[in-house]
Amino acid sequence: MSFAKLGLSDNLLAALEAQNFTTATPVQQQAIPLILQGKDVLAAAQTGTGKTAAFALPVLHLIGHRQAEAHRPLALILVPTRELASQVAANIEQLSDDSVRCTILIGGVPREPQLEALQAGAEILIATPGRLLDLYLQDAIRFEQLEYLVLDEADRMLDLGFSPEITRIFDALPARRQTLLFSATFSESIRELARQRLNNPAEISVSPANSAAKTVKHWLYSTDKKRKAELLTELILTERWRQTLVFTKTKKGADALGSTLADAGINCAVIHSDRNQQARDKALNSFQAGRVWVLIATDVASRGLDIDQLQQVVNFDLPVVAEDYIHRIGRTGRAGKQGQAISLVSADEFPQLQAIEQLLGKNIERREVAGFEADHRLPLFSKPAALKKTQDKSPAGKQSKTTHQKPPAAKSKPAKKHGDSGRQEMGRKKALQGKSGKPGTAKRSAEVKEPAEVKQQKASKRPRPSFSKR
Repeated sequence: MSFAKLGLSDNLLAALEAQNFTTATPVQQQAIPLILQGKDVLAAAQTGTGKTAAFALPVLHLIGHRQAEAHRPLALILVPTRELASQVAANIEQLSDDSVRCTILIGGVPREPQLEALQAGAEILIATPGRLLDLYLQDAIRFEQLEYLVLDEADRMLDLGFSPEITRIFDALPARRQTLLFSATFSESIRELARQRLNNPAEISVSPANSAAKTVKHWLYSTDKKRKAELLTELILTERWRQTLVFTKTKKGADALGSTLADAGINCAVIHSDRNQQARDKALNSFQAGRVWVLIATDVASRGLDIDQLQQVVNFDLPVVAEDYIHRIGRTGRAGKQGQAISLVSADEFPQLQAIEQLLGKNIERREVAGFEADHRLPLFSKPAALKKTQDKSPAGKQSKTTHQKPPAAKSKPAKKHGDSGRQEMGRKKALQGKSGKPGTAKRSAEVKEPAEVKQQKASKRPRPSFSKR
C-alpha cells in the first residue's frame, strides 16, 4: 500500500518521496490510520519493521503547523536509551519541515542546552525517563498542553528498571491524551501497563513474537570461555571481518575485550553506560564511518542503533534473556539485506543457548575452529534437521523431553601424554598457518557423533577448508 492512501498531509508525502519511500510497511499500514483516527494503539513490532515512522508520521500530521509554548510540548516520545533517542530524532528530522521543533532530553550531556531549547519551545520531546523526570522536577517542563504520548521499546524500558519513572511520568500527564505503546513483545508486564494506562487501545501485531529476520544466517562456535577473546581475534583477522558489532554481558568484559583486540592491532571502540555521551557518540560515528572495524557494546546498544551495511553481529557472551538475542541480531540483515549472527558459546552457557534455540524453534548450526575446540561439546536441544527427514515424527511427549536436557556433567580429563601434546601443538600451528602460510579459517563441527579424540585427530591431520567461500 502506498503512503498516499493513508491520509497523510501533502508535506509528509513529499518528504517521503524525497527519501524514496513510496510503499508503507505492514506496521505502518495498520498503525497510521488508527492513530489518525485518534485511537490509542498497542503495537508489537520488531526492530527494522519501520515502527518509528509508524508513529512519527501520524504525530507530525496531527501536530500540523501548531507551535508549542515555552516549556509546554505537544508530543512526548519516551525511549529506553540515548542511542535510540538520537535515532528517533534523526528519523523525525528527515520527515518534518522546519516548522516542527524537536528536542532531545537525555542524560550524560549538560542540561543547559536542553533547558534553552525548552525555553524556546519544542513541539516534540524525545526523552529517556531519568532526564525527563529530572527536568520536570526542576519545573522546566509542563505537560498541560501535551496531547500525544509515545512509548517506544516499552518492554526494554521495563527490562531496564524504568517502571517507577514511567509511573511518575504517567501521573504527571493530562488524562486526555492519545497514547501509543510500541513493544517488541506482548509480555504480561506490557499488557498490564496497557490495561492501566491506555484507553481501549487498538492492538496491532505485524510479525510473530520474538521472530528473527529471515535474511540473517545464524551459527555458533563452541569453545572454552578462557579462549573466547583469542578465538574472536583469530576470526576477525582471518575472515577480515569489518563493520562487526560485538555484544558482551558486562561493562568490565567489554573494556577487557577492547584492550585484547587493540593489542592485536584491530581497530575497535567500546560503548556502555559508564562511557559519557560524547565518548559514545564518537565511537559510534567512527564505526559508522568505517574508521573502526569492531564496535564492542553491552545491551545498552542492542536497540536504537541504525547502522548501514552492518555485516555481522557477534555474541561474545550470550544474553541472559533469550529475547535479547533477537534484539541484538536485529542490528544486521535489515531492509532485506543479508546478515550474519555469530555466537561464541562455552559449556556453562548451555542453558541460555537452549532458551534461545527454543525461541527460534531450531538448532543453531555448530562450528569449530581447529585449535580452539571446547573440552565439553554443546548438545542439541532437538533432533538435527537431517535426522528428522529420515525418521518418523516422534510423539509430542517424546519431543518435549529433548527440549529440556541438561548440559553434560564435567568429566575429569586423563593426563595427556607427551606425544599427544606434540601432535596437538603441530595441529594448532597447521591450523593457524596452513600450507600457504596464510592464517587458517573455521570449519563446521560434524553432526555425526564421534569420540572427541577422533575429531581432534582429524582436525589436526587435514587442512581446513575456508568457510568464507561457501
